[in-house]
Amino acid sequence: MKIQSIGVIGAGTMGNGIAQVCAVAGLDVVMVDINDAAVERGLSQISKSLDRLVKKETLTTEAKEAALKRIKGSTAYSDFKGLQLVIEAATENQAIKEKILKQVDDIVGKETIIATNTSSLSITKLAALDSNPDRFIGMHFFNPPPMMALVEVIRGLQTSDATHAAIVEMAKRIGKEPITVKNSPGFVVNRILLPMINEAFFVLHEGLASPEDIDAGMKLGCNQPIGPLALADLIGLDTCLAVMEVYFENFSDSKYRPCPLLREMVAAGYLGRKTGRGVYHYE
Repeated sequence: MKIQSIGVIGAGTMGNGIAQVCAVAGLDVVMVDINDAAVERGLSQISKSLDRLVKKETLTTEAKEAALKRIKGSTAYSDFKGLQLVIEAATENQAIKEKILKQVDDIVGKETIIATNTSSLSITKLAALDSNPDRFIGMHFFNPPPMMALVEVIRGLQTSDATHAAIVEMAKRIGKEPITVKNSPGFVVNRILLPMINEAFFVLHEGLASPEDIDAGMKLGCNQPIGPLALADLIGLDTCLAVMEVYFENFSDSKYRPCPLLREMVAAGYLGRKTGRGVYHYE
C-alpha cells in the first residue's frame, strides 16, 4: 500500500509540521482542528515555515505554492473519509486521544491506517479501542517535524506487518528516517531524554547551578546542540511533566518521579516558549 492521502488531527506545532512535511513531499493532506481559528493559525504557520525555506533557497516559490494547495484545512472529521492514513497529533492526554480516535474509527473505512503521534502512551492500549486494531500504529515525529529527521514507528501488539511496512515506506518517502520500536512507555528516545530533562530540573531545584550554566555544561561537556532546560521550554513543560507521570505510573519506580519544581512551574502556567515563559523568558 503506497500512501498518497493523509489526514492530520491537530493544527498546532506538531500537526501543522506533519502536514507541511507531507505536503512538500507531494501527499494530499486534510488538517483538522476544533475551530476555524485554530485551523487558520496552523495554515498560517505552515506558510511562514515554507517562506523561511524559500528564503534559505532550500525550496522554490513554486514548490511552496504547490505544497499549500495540497493542504485542506477543516473542522470536520468527516473530511477524512476515503483517506489512506489519519495521524492523530493532539495533546499528550490519554482521555483526549481516546475520544478523538474513537470518533475517527467511526468515520473512516476499515482500510484506512490510523496512527498516533504520542510520545509516551501505550500503542497497544489505544489500538484495543479500535474496531480494526491491526491497522493501528504509533508514528512519533519529533519537534519541529520539518527539521527533525527521525520518526519512531511503534508497533502495538496488534499491529499487522502490512500496516508497519506501509508506514515505514511512507516515512521514508516524506524524507524521514524511521526506526522500529516495541511498545513501551516513552519508546526509545524519550525513555532516555525525558528522565535527563527531569534530572536537570532537580539540579536546578537544588540550586546547584543557574539554568544558563546547567545548559552550558551539557552543551559544552556532552556536545548537545541545546541544553536540557532550553529543550524543555521548546517541548513544553506540561508535555515533559505528562510524560514523566506516565513513566512513574507505569514503571512504579521512584527514579521517574517528576521534579517538584517542574510540577510547580506547570501549575503556574510557565510552560515554555508557547506561553512566553518557562525556565527562560521569551519575547
